[in-house]
Amino acid sequence: MAERLAVDGSELAHFMKLLKKSSESMKGLRKALSDATVTGLGTDDLDSACEDFQEDWKYGTEEIGSQTEDLAKIIGQNKKSYEEVDTALEKALEKAKSGKSGATK
Repeated sequence: MAERLAVDGSELAHFMKLLKKSSESMKGLRKALSDATVTGLGTDDLDSACEDFQEDWKYGTEEIGSQTEDLAKIIGQNKKSYEEVDTALEKALEKAKSGKSGATK
């Protein structure tokens, strides 16, 4: 059974790093879009549609960025928990092995 359960701490750390980088990229994108103006693109209807899109995009990217940060935190907490359980299990198995080998028949 133990062969089927494996947690690679370095992979989790790498995944967390990618999530944080993605979140930072989303912040940069939001800033770039916030500096862009939508007036003068064409008709008033087109300008209005572009402005609505920009507002929706801003909200959507903020939500994605926030959820990405939350996911990175959750993965970090899970990584720590896996490591603690793994260490405790290793110690318990060593203790059980030591007790077994020291027992007399």
